[in-house]
Amino acid sequence: MSDVLLEVQDLKQHFPIRTGFFQKTPLKAVDGVSFTINKGETLGLVGESGCGKTTVGRTILRLYEPTSGHVIFDGEEVTKNNINAMRKKMQMVFQDPYSSLDPRMTVEDIIGEPLDVHKLYSNKKERREKILELMNYVGLNSEHATRYAHEFSGGQRQRIGIARALAVDPKFIVCDEPVSALDVSIQAQVINMFEELQEKLGVAYLFIAHDLLVVHHISQRIAVMYLGKIVEMADADDLNNNPLHPYTQSLLSAVPIPDPDIARSRQRIVLEGDVPSPLKMPTGCPFRTRCRYATEQCAQECPELTDRGNGHMSACFNR
Repeated sequence: MSDVLLEVQDLKQHFPIRTGFFQKTPLKAVDGVSFTINKGETLGLVGESGCGKTTVGRTILRLYEPTSGHVIFDGEEVTKNNINAMRKKMQMVFQDPYSSLDPRMTVEDIIGEPLDVHKLYSNKKERREKILELMNYVGLNSEHATRYAHEFSGGQRQRIGIARALAVDPKFIVCDEPVSALDVSIQAQVINMFEELQEKLGVAYLFIAHDLLVVHHISQRIAVMYLGKIVEMADADDLNNNPLHPYTQSLLSAVPIPDPDIARSRQRIVLEGDVPSPLKMPTGCPFRTRCRYATEQCAQECPELTDRGNGHMSACFNR
């Protein structure tokens, strides 16, 4: 039996944007992304705002219909026809715990909605027991069941969202920046809870985030995105200690270090210029307009993501 749970092959998501009276230009939010996630593994996906991280997660779950490419889950391709059945196995925790919960529904109804949709109980007593068990899993009390979302803090709301995702007993969860809207102390609680749930339930995560320290803590492997493409992918420790791509090197140089002596001795790699518009992508390598190693070859060809040893993948001609 293969350990691979999810395989994404050359996934593309292009949104048509009106740029004139009768003209539409494709905005290449995701442009040929490929990766695998093993059973019980966490793959971290990092990159700056607008690089396509969230679009990757939503397209995998077919919240957006993909332009092209394949998503294979547990040996079966995800299509329009089977996505409803697949959603029992694949779920999502959304970024904003304030707008992803219905303000008119009680906590019990929010967590119970997936059970209703997929008919996962035989009577109301069993439904109630499952909901209370899920609430206990994520550290909520039974008396919270009759309350509404606005009565909770951000961290508690995110726990409600996680309980809702776990209701159908999924094998895979897309975590779309699940801690970015929370205070630092609450972030640590939620991250630890994700790790505990993974140990208990064996669930796999695609963990999307900005914060490289958080991603390094929770992930076994990390993929770095820039302008719709994955530019580097490796084991978390390997990527942190030996970044190959100039973009990854710049990201890691910006991570704050609590030791002032090390922080002073470290060289900060500041990128020049702005991120190009995905409507007007540069020719060749998408990063070449900000790269200090760019050559004429970078303007002509787009580098492939190639293995540099021990599964450390990088898309760069010169590094």
